[in-house]
Amino acid sequence: MAKQDIEITTADGTARAGLFRAANGATAGVILYMDAFGPRPALDGMAERLAALGYVVLVPDLFYREAPYGPFDAKTAFANEESAARLRALIAGTTQAMTMRDTGAFIDALTKHGVTGPIGTVGYCMGGARALNAAAAYPDRIKAAASFHGGNLAGDNADSPHRHAAEIKARVYVGTAGVDRSFPPEQSARLAEALRAAEVDHVIENYVGMGHGWCVPDHSVYDEKGAERHWKRLETFFGETLGG
Repeated sequence: MAKQDIEITTADGTARAGLFRAANGATAGVILYMDAFGPRPALDGMAERLAALGYVVLVPDLFYREAPYGPFDAKTAFANEESAARLRALIAGTTQAMTMRDTGAFIDALTKHGVTGPIGTVGYCMGGARALNAAAAYPDRIKAAASFHGGNLAGDNADSPHRHAAEIKARVYVGTAGVDRSFPPEQSARLAEALRAAEVDHVIENYVGMGHGWCVPDHSVYDEKGAERHWKRLETFFGETLGG
């Protein structure tokens, strides 16, 4: 499966993205919101696996406003003071509001490339909250939103996803690391209550024994068994909601 490198015009510039599709005339799309280390071969491989299930998959560079940057080694970047500081600056400088504006352009890009059906989102790490917020921002197109080891899904910030639960019309799946300081038990309870109150069809599942980042193959805490469990859940979830 070939990767197609495309450029997407946004309100703030030009975002590079990878587009992946199987040769099956897929009309349903998926936006994969990256983790903090940016687009790279590990995410390309994950996008290829999703595309093989019957979706057109887009992996946009959320940090495009700061390009060029990196590359970062997902195993060591936060252990190095210089690269850790750079990563924190990139994350802080790319707000949820920016990504939500960009998501309109991402949806337009998928439409341009043949996606006329429903769209799903999936995000990892910093991408988790963005995947959920995208469902709130674009409820007419996004029918499924998944987060894996996403942080601050029910935090104190105004842009925390739980505050926008009432706008979500999609089904939601949240897979949490067994112990994750960025998404502690009190946030999980707060998110669950917000989704229940908003009558959002949702599942929050705790992957006991997994660390933050377990799904992504180049991450220092990658766990093959846990990652395969995540793939089974994601395949079923998108299959039921997007028709893949």
